[in-house]
Amino acid sequence: MNTTGYWIHAAIANQVLAALARGEDSIAISADLNLSCSTFALCGEELILDADNRLGVDDLQQIADKANRIFYLEHGHLEVLEVRGEGYYKLVPTDQAPLLEISGVKMHISKGINPFESAGNMAAQVVRKGARVLDTCSGLGYAASTALNLGAREVISVEKSATVMALRKKNPWSQRIYGANIQLVHADIDDYIRELASESFDSVIHDPPRFSLAGELYGEQFYREIYRVLKRRGALFHYTGNPQLLKRGSSFMDNAARRLKAAGFSKVLKVTELMGVTAYK
Repeated sequence: MNTTGYWIHAAIANQVLAALARGEDSIAISADLNLSCSTFALCGEELILDADNRLGVDDLQQIADKANRIFYLEHGHLEVLEVRGEGYYKLVPTDQAPLLEISGVKMHISKGINPFESAGNMAAQVVRKGARVLDTCSGLGYAASTALNLGAREVISVEKSATVMALRKKNPWSQRIYGANIQLVHADIDDYIRELASESFDSVIHDPPRFSLAGELYGEQFYREIYRVLKRRGALFHYTGNPQLLKRGSSFMDNAARRLKAAGFSKVLKVTELMGVTAYK
């Protein structure tokens, strides 16, 4: 998968509009969501990205007026990277990699850290060089990308939402997953995991949607399936979210840890800064 277009959001559009108002003839901006910075020509009332792609003042103002959106320009066609249907899915700009938001809920840890780094830190808890890795709820593929960068020999990356899979195809930070040593699977992990062979993975990264949306992925029965597919001495990182107390002496992480132990895991450790737990077979 290769993207050949340009990504612009409100902060960038405002920079360009200000430069045009000053009569400048060029501007240095990131047109790929902070992966790089390039200098582009300003001519009249247009930003010239290449021979086929340019943005006039009206387009730039449209982008500037839409906070927390990302626009994609390719072959002269401008679109906003969002989908409205059963929910409202969109890519949201940050100071680094974009995050995925579904119906107003951020799908990443983003407070004080960028989404790519936080997902990478989850993968780094359990992925070692040569590992075969199961990524249960891939999302934008940030954890899977890190697993590959850490030297995983193979990653099986499972995502249920076709909408999310379509959005990540147009996310430059997701492009690492469209390469060697990774299998992208469109499936419900709760069903798909039962088809996987026992003791076939060295590591599992489990970052499910919040409990109210996918409670079955936090249950003992599903945890037993993770335990089954892990090799002996295999490791799981499970993002649970919300570490706050549910009742005196108990947190969401604590309850998940108890269910993991009941499912067979012998060693379960809280990783508070990542709002999750590691568990070992």
